Amino acid sequence: MPDPNTYPAATGHERETQLRSIIESAMDAIITTDRQGRVVLFNRAAELAFGCPAARIIGHSIERLLPPRFRATHQHDMQAFAHTDESSKRMGAPRVVSALRANGEEFPIDASISQVLIGSERFFTIILRDVSAKIRSERELEAAREEIRQLAIATQTAREQEKARMARELHDELGQALMALKMDVAWLQNNLGSDPAKLTTRTLAMSALLDSTMAATRRIAADLRPLILGDLGLEPALEWLVGDFSRRHGVACELQVAPECADLADPAASALYRVVQEGLTNIARHACATGAGVHIYQRGGEVMLTLQDNGRGFDPDSSPREGSYGIKGIRERVYLLGGQVDFLSGPGRGTIVQVTLPLPPPMPQAAS
Repeated sequence: MPDPNTYPAATGHERETQLRSIIESAMDAIITTDRQGRVVLFNRAAELAFGCPAARIIGHSIERLLPPRFRATHQHDMQAFAHTDESSKRMGAPRVVSALRANGEEFPIDASISQVLIGSERFFTIILRDVSAKIRSERELEAAREEIRQLAIATQTAREQEKARMARELHDELGQALMALKMDVAWLQNNLGSDPAKLTTRTLAMSALLDSTMAATRRIAADLRPLILGDLGLEPALEWLVGDFSRRHGVACELQVAPECADLADPAASALYRVVQEGLTNIARHACATGAGVHIYQRGGEVMLTLQDNGRGFDPDSSPREGSYGIKGIRERVYLLGGQVDFLSGPGRGTIVQVTLPLPPPMPQAAS
């Protein structure tokens, strides 16, 4: 390998030329100022970024490149930086730094500044990059995410509305038809006389079947969308849900709903109801619990839900069983509304589901 010491030493002029070539070929804008803020170096990338030839800025204040509202702050920051032992730092963090093109257009930059003392003169070098495209892409991505979230909310709302319609039809049409049929069977029973025993037995069986069918109809309608949620509000719907859960599974369940949460509007009310419904289903299927509790209250601008049981618990970090969508469904419902959900559990320790949702905006008042 050649010995670098064998190469002829570059002269001062050659080194300066090499350094200037490197600076001019850099992709980032490089600007150097003296202690008074006068520009002494302005490379080609800086010319392109600011739309200003170096000849028009060399010797002038760097404040020409800053929006007026930032100039006083820049002077203060430069003076403070000059009195530190730091050789370099990021500029503007955590706020966004803006620069000013020659045509008056502002643009965001990512910049760092360094200082060096040459003889008795202090120089500051700023290396910056135009991040307009990056910020524009981030904003477009955030807008797309928000659009998808709003679309998902609208889809979820449409699904709840469709479930409500189906539940209403099951309750009103099928339920009424079954009731009329039951009345007809009762009439037959009362008018058959004592002779035809077989017909009496058959009508009794039909009546029992109608009873079970009507009960199944009410259960399916309630599972689709409890009419009480839309008719009376969240608290009565949860009272019915918790009471039905306790009757079916023999698990004592306490419900506490703060008064300010009793009449929450959709989609928050539907989401909370579904989370409780799914949580109680999971308790019935997997927890082997003897007691549970549901607590809903407000804290600041958020509504809080805590669902707790004293069952066998589980490992929240473990992979869900194939075909098990309970926890995933709860997460999706909460995240769609911009909320958070945490599962606190462990083997033998029971489970706590904590949900935080932003409060929905108040319903507009009807004009009198």
